[in-house]
Amino acid sequence: MPETLMISIDERGVARLTLAREDKHNAMSAKMIDELTEAANVLGSDRNVRAIVLAGAGKSFCAGGDLEWMRAQFKAGRTERMTEARRLAMMFKVLNEVPKPLIGRVHGSAFGGGIGLISVCDTVIASETARFGLTEVRLGLIPATISPYVVARIGAAARSLFVSGRTFDAAEAKSIGLVASVVAPGDLDQAVGREVAEFIAASPQAAARAKALVRSLATPITNEVIESVVAQLADSWETDEAKAGIAAFFEKRS
Repeated sequence: MPETLMISIDERGVARLTLAREDKHNAMSAKMIDELTEAANVLGSDRNVRAIVLAGAGKSFCAGGDLEWMRAQFKAGRTERMTEARRLAMMFKVLNEVPKPLIGRVHGSAFGGGIGLISVCDTVIASETARFGLTEVRLGLIPATISPYVVARIGAAARSLFVSGRTFDAAEAKSIGLVASVVAPGDLDQAVGREVAEFIAASPQAAARAKALVRSLATPITNEVIESVVAQLADSWETDEAKAGIAAFFEKRS
């Protein structure tokens, strides 16, 4: 049984994959990265699964990287950092290529890696009170491992968000194509249910082929692309700005 996720499958074959680190606002730890990768592989190969809803328990969807996981990267050497970044990047790749409709249910905070998770979904329904941000540059880092998926999702809008690190609301997230629909908090589950019904009306094999077709027509996210962004992240960790910014973050100072 996974420690950081809750997984259930209903009688229709709709799987609910829920991030379950409520006390950490579902921030991604090394354990969660591994468990999400395994869950995507298992659900993706299960012929009885028709669609997957990706959600977060508690107050947030996903607040980004876990503090202790980040602290370990801060203390690690370049090789270790690249290994961890590669694991994270491959998790996003597996989720991006899962041969089932992947529907995001977003509420609360969605920062950093949380936006990466949103970007690999086929459609996303967000609460109107959700908040979003790619805040890595404010620590002296860059949103490297998620960048191929975020850029594929929102295109040129990524420039402003990557470079400023500012937070933004659900209305803007919809305007740039990060999410498909924005609803009142109380209507979120009903809206997700409507989307699920549309997806499971499709032929499962045709849906999987159509999903692969869309990827084949876009800029390929190859292993070479992944290695490039992993190396760029490692480079940013080694800058004086990152060392100062991350140290200040851990010490809760400006």
